[in-house]
Order: sequence, then structure tokens, then C-alpha cells
Amino acid sequence: MAHPATASPDATASGDFLDVTEVAGEPISSEQLERLCHRYFWAREYCRNRDAVELACGTGPGLGILAQAARSFDAGDFSGQMVERVRRHYGNRIRVQQFAAQDMPYPDRSRDLILIFEALYYLPDVAAFFRECRRVLRPGGQLLIATANKDLADFNPSPHSHRYLGAGELNHELAREGFRVRCFGHLDVGTLSPRQKILRPIKKLAVASGLMPKTMRGKQLLKRLVFGQPVPMPAELTENMQPADIAGTLTPLPPGAADQRHKVIYCEATLPA
Repeated sequence: MAHPATASPDATASGDFLDVTEVAGEPISSEQLERLCHRYFWAREYCRNRDAVELACGTGPGLGILAQAARSFDAGDFSGQMVERVRRHYGNRIRVQQFAAQDMPYPDRSRDLILIFEALYYLPDVAAFFRECRRVLRPGGQLLIATANKDLADFNPSPHSHRYLGAGELNHELAREGFRVRCFGHLDVGTLSPRQKILRPIKKLAVASGLMPKTMRGKQLLKRLVFGQPVPMPAELTENMQPADIAGTLTPLPPGAADQRHKVIYCEATLPA
């Protein structure tokens, strides 16, 4: 997430992003839990026997499964409160530090894999972040991104966000920094439940009229209406939460084109070896 010196006033006033971050034990929708599990178990395969770091890790629900697969694993977040929560849960299992994603405390060419999930839009200078990833990654290293798809008609941005990148922008801007880019779509809106299909036009209208709730607490009632009975946010993902067919639920996207079918965009950016 953003460095304190470059964070927006709204972000700083938000209590270190706690008002827009799911915290262990709080109610979330079953779809949120599915998305959480899907992206971390997807990333775990990239972590195997590599030196990896997750940036903007929040409360760190996926850190345990990533660390088990990686040769070495670190985590970081802008928020001091988030970092303390991660330390209380994981103890000495995970090394977590407070730092800005655009200014990582790692030497040149010292990591094989960098992950940033549902947080790229909080960075005030995405181009500077991509350059920093290029500095820290070794030849052949990879950056993994998961982000909400801004190109959906009913897209609702976070109140503390700076800029969202869709599949087209991710391809263009990462390629400009020398990365080879592949993007994938997850959660096709054409396969939504009847309840969601009925309520999506209402959400679109609420977004357009500025009536969408801004905080996690304010969104909980709306999510209960759309998704049904909530489930508790886990403090840490476990093996029995692994989705059945991760690769089969990802759709390769055409390079450089906007995607209007999937709720989530995954991006795999690779430096030349």
C-alpha cells in the first residue's frame, strides 16, 4: 500500500485502511471467501522453492500456505496496525515489515516472486511500483497481481483508491517496463447465481448514483442481500480450503484488450531470463 509520505489524506484518515480491509472473524460473503482462497492457492504454485514476498499483505490470511511452499518468504504492508496483527497471529513463522510497496527494503535482484493482491489501486504511483519490482526481481522473476475488474458495468471503486488498471492497462504498462505479460479472468459474470443476476442492475444504479456504502461495515448488509448468509473471515487459510480446479476456472484474456466478463483480473508478469 501507499507510503505514509505519499498516501492520500483520505487513506491516512481511514485508520491505516482498516475500514476497507476484511479482518479475521468478521462476516464476509461466501464469494469473498472463494476469491480469497482461489488467489492464494493459485499463487502458491508460483512460490514453490523460490524467494517470494507479498506486498500490501493486510491481515495476512494467505501467508501461511505461501510460506510453506517458498524457499524463503517475507511480507510487508504500509499499515503498522496490519503488520502488528500479522505478527500476533504468525509469531516467528513469517517475517513481516512495515514499508511502502514503491520502496522495498530488498537488494537488487534478490527475489524471484512478488505478489500484490487487491491493493494495486491504493498505490499513488503504479509506474514507480513496477520499476521497483523490476529492480528487486531476478532475471526470470515474476510479479503476480489480482485486482478487481474496473471494466465491469457495475464496478464500484474503493473510496481510498488512486487508479485501477484493467487487463488492457496491465498489459501495456508492464510491457513498457520490460515484462512479458499474461492476464486471466476469474468469476465470469455469465455464470452468476439467479440472485446476483437480478441484483446486479440495482448495484449498477447504486454505483452510478453514489449510494454505495464506503466502509466494510456499511457493505455487510448489502452483501448479505446479494450473496446470502455470510461466513467468518479466516485468520489463516488451511489446506482443506483449496479450490478444486484452479487452472480450469481461469480464462486467458487477449493481450491488451479490456475484459467485461470477469469480476477479477489475474496478471502474471515475467522478466526476461
